[in-house]
Formats: sequence, structure tokens, C-alpha cells
Amino acid sequence: MNFNQIFIVSFESLRTNRLRTLLTILGVVVGIFSIIVIMTIITMLQTTIEEGMQFLSKNTFEIRKFPAIMTHGDREKYRNRKDITLEDFYRFQGMMTNVKALGAYLGAWGKVVKYGNRETNPNSNIVGVTQQVYQTLNLEIESGREFRDYDIEYANHVCVLGNYVVEKIFYNIDPIGKEVRVDGQPYTVIGTLKKKPDIFGETQDNYIVIPITTYQSVYGRYHSDVDITVMASSKENYEATIERAIGYMRTIRKIPPGRENDFEIFSNESVINQINDITGGVKIGAMVVSIIALIAAGVGIMNIMLVSVTERTREIGIRKAVGARKKNILLQFLIEAVVLCLIGGVIGILLGIGVGNFAGSYLTKTTVIPYDWVAIGLTLCVIVGVIFGTYPAYKAANLDPIEALRYE
Repeated sequence: MNFNQIFIVSFESLRTNRLRTLLTILGVVVGIFSIIVIMTIITMLQTTIEEGMQFLSKNTFEIRKFPAIMTHGDREKYRNRKDITLEDFYRFQGMMTNVKALGAYLGAWGKVVKYGNRETNPNSNIVGVTQQVYQTLNLEIESGREFRDYDIEYANHVCVLGNYVVEKIFYNIDPIGKEVRVDGQPYTVIGTLKKKPDIFGETQDNYIVIPITTYQSVYGRYHSDVDITVMASSKENYEATIERAIGYMRTIRKIPPGRENDFEIFSNESVINQINDITGGVKIGAMVVSIIALIAAGVGIMNIMLVSVTERTREIGIRKAVGARKKNILLQFLIEAVVLCLIGGVIGILLGIGVGNFAGSYLTKTTVIPYDWVAIGLTLCVIVGVIFGTYPAYKAANLDPIEALRYE
């Protein structure tokens, strides 16, 4: 018999015992489903975060007082650090030459932006920026203009609006030249920004941008901690630029040699890596649970295959009597075990992707298929089929044909 014939015979044997086959593959379905559904949801979340977390432009990093991701306990630790002031930024700017762009910003949350009798919800942000922040923070002007040097120098009451604010209070109206108010202060709209991708259905465009000097003249000493953004001149100079920035900041903040930094370096990649570290533990846990479920399913497959060998002892004897070799019998039963696992694996994968995308759709609209975990799932199915199908197949292949023919 060639391989195709062996495969057909194996598949026919499984089809003739449909109920038993169905119950056997159910364990495999559960094991593969559990890993695929979790990995699908995690992949959806990671894809959404990576798309939405392009907060900084390419080859750009940020220097800030607090880490990008921290727990409540961490905040207690870091809040005792000195603020990074605008004066620190100006000193840093004088030292940090040969970079493509260098900016600073600070902001406050929970604001209401008003235009006439229209206003945003009390969760808008007001952000004070230097001129080059647009380039480093990946902010693109959609209409109007960005700030000029004189807007910063003279603390002009001008603003650029995020897309959400424009849609909320200026629908069907050109906002350029209009006057909005925040905390009772008037600002003339000189530009609007292009929309950024939402994260988990939440907008990233609910803010108003004003010159950093205007911000400080309005909010003064209550908001003094700035974040500094640095765009390296090229990808090749990125790491070297970070090292120079750390050295200059340590000098400005008078950090003694050997003491750790009292500021953080933040980038798109660093946040994504932190998120991947968090989800990595979940992935390992899902893998362990799935492997345990697959081992249990494999034991069930071995049990069913042993029963099948016993039931088909006479069939095996007849096949051997007419010339079937040990390897033909071995391969037939081994293929049956692998096919059982693969059928369960395919069903588990389809269910896992479907349920995972359905569950994840409540957090994000992104639809994904975790191809790497699909491949891992199918590989696990083959491995389980081979491991737990080998003994029954070996037992079938080594039956004595005379004793097998006598079996009732």
C-alpha cells in the first residue's frame, strides 16, 4: 500500500466510528481552543496598542520625570523627584546640538473647551508646547498653521485644536480665526490637527495646544514639570543621541557619578516592549494550560486507539495474511491518531479565532489571526498524535497474524 491508500483506509476507519471519533477529538478541541482564543485577544490588543502608541515620531525619544507605565506604588516612589523645568529644557537645548528636532511640552487634564454655547465634556486636555514639538510628537496640521517663533516669544493667546474638539464644537463650521475659551481664557484658533488612531475606542484627539509660554503665564507654578522630546538626526545616531542626552541631563540635574538617573527615557518601542513583557506571562500561562489539556486529550486518544486495535485485531490479521507489512500497519494507526488530533486542532483554531475576535471586538475593531500561534497549535497537534499514537500503532504492527486471525 502507498501512503495515499494508507491515509484513505485510516480516514475511513475514523468515519465509521463517528461518535467515538467526535468524543475523542473534543479534548484536542478544548486544548487548542484555549490557547488560540487567548492569543487572538492578546494579538488584537497588541496590534491596537502598537497602532495607537505611535505617540512619538520615528527616531524620537522623550525625557520625563515619570515612567510611561507604573503602578500606584511606583508613583509614590517617583513623585519625589525634582520636576524637569522649562529652564532645564533651555539649558539642555543649548547643549544638545546636531539633532533633527528638540521640543518640550506640559499639560493639564479635565478641561472644558467652549465656543459660544457649545462645549466639550470636562475631560479635554490643554497642552503647552514649544515650536518643534509638532515634529517630535507626530502632530500633523490639517488646516491653518502651527505656532511661529513670535507666538512662543510673546506668549500669544493662540491655539491649535485636536480633531475631536473640532468635531465636538465646530461641526459644519470652519474653526480657523474663531475664539475658544478654556478656564475663562480666550484663544484664537490658528490651526487644526489630523486625526490619530483611537485606542480601545477612546480618542487621542481631545486636546487643545497652546504656546508653552502662554501655558505658564496662565497656570504658572502649579504646572511646571515638562517633558522633553528629542528627534535624532538619523536612525544610526539614535542610540548615541540617547547616551548624549542622558549625560547632559545628569549634568543639568547635578546627579553624582554612580547614582541612578532621576528621570526616564521613553520611546514608542520602550512602551511596546513593556506591554509585551506583561502579556508574555499571560502567553506562557495559556501555553501551560493548553499543553496540560492536550496531554489529557492525548491520553484519551491513546485509550481509544488501544480499543480500536483490540476491535480490529482480526482485520489486522487478515491484512497481514495478504501481505501487509509491519510498517504499513504502524503507519495506518499512527496516521489515524495524527488525523484525530489535526481535526480537533483545526476545529479548535477556527473556534478560537472566531470567539477571540468576537470578544476582542468589545475593546477594539481590529480583526486579527495569530498566524504564529496557529502554526504552533497545529504543530502541537501533530506532536501529540505521534507521541500518544505510537504505542497503539506499535502494538497493532506487532500482532501475530495467526493469533490475530483466531481472535473472536
